[in-house]
Amino acid sequence: MRIYLSGELGSGKTTLVRALLKALGHPGRVKSPTYALVEPYIVSSIYLYHFDFYRFRDPQEWSEAGLRELFDQEAICLVEWPERAAPLLPEPDLQVRLSLAAAGRDAVIEARTETGAKCVSQLISRDVSL
Repeated sequence: MRIYLSGELGSGKTTLVRALLKALGHPGRVKSPTYALVEPYIVSSIYLYHFDFYRFRDPQEWSEAGLRELFDQEAICLVEWPERAAPLLPEPDLQVRLSLAAAGRDAVIEARTETGAKCVSQLISRDVSL
């Protein structure tokens, strides 16, 4: 599954990733991969890759770092700043747009694939408030 997180600095992208990993049972620290481009996590049998393309400038980094292969695996890819690597990234299953709001943050979640639509349907059926 590919989940792309967009929003201005401070809108809560990394905080959302931390909350998701904690909810899945990750006991350790979740750091922003701003300089490393990607941080891997294994929770139970789930492989998660947290990408941050804020400082991504050179498309050659994409191939040199082997990032394409990570998107091809059976894993969850959480991507901050996807627009900075847009031509290289596959289509997301979910696009999440975060913005600052008076009482916290607003999130607009858009399903882009059948997998994404199933995920949104599950959120709605469980009456999950984000």
